[in-house]
Amino acid sequence: MTPEEYVEAVLALVERIPRGRVMSYGAVADALAERSGRNSPRQIGGIMARHGGGVPWHRVVNSTGRLPPGHEREARARLLAEGVPLRGDRVVIGEAGWHPDAAE
Repeated sequence: MTPEEYVEAVLALVERIPRGRVMSYGAVADALAERSGRNSPRQIGGIMARHGGGVPWHRVVNSTGRLPPGHEREARARLLAEGVPLRGDRVVIGEAGWHPDAAE
């Protein structure tokens, strides 16, 4: 998979995250690892920062549920509007986490 194809695969996966659900950067990397040979949550963060404006970027958080850095206020508002459970300033991953193999 070329770097460009990987970016497209990341964005396509993020577009599939259902309303009211989230994935961590690591979960996105894990879901694509077998096909791509890559598995870097940090790389997913970079892709989202550079290319994620056209997808539901607010549905990708870190492994502890922390909202996207620098966009916390907007992400929080969007997630609350979708009914995502938050505890303080973090998403409750155990309740809102999604995996692409899950029933949508």
